[in-house]
Amino acid sequence: MDKKTTGIIATIATALLCGCPGACIILFGAVSAAGYGTSEINGSTTQISTSFGITLLCIGLIIFLIPIAVAAFSFWPKKKADAVITDEEIPPAI
Repeated sequence: MDKKTTGIIATIATALLCGCPGACIILFGAVSAAGYGTSEINGSTTQISTSFGITLLCIGLIIFLIPIAVAAFSFWPKKKADAVITDEEIPPAI
């Protein structure tokens, strides 16, 4: 496989494995940070704290940015070396 195909496969894999869960975590964090998050365990309803929602937002953003970084590093054009290698002899310095 060439580098472009590998980059496409890596981008799709990270989008599925990191992008989709990251988007869900961001959504849940935004709802919790806004104060609308509740949890019900054994019939008891409790409010999810705002700081937990903000933490989830930050973690979700980091996870969501992984596929973007993989795509950028895979498809960013590489600089080619400007040096020309020749077999010519270098004249001595004066």
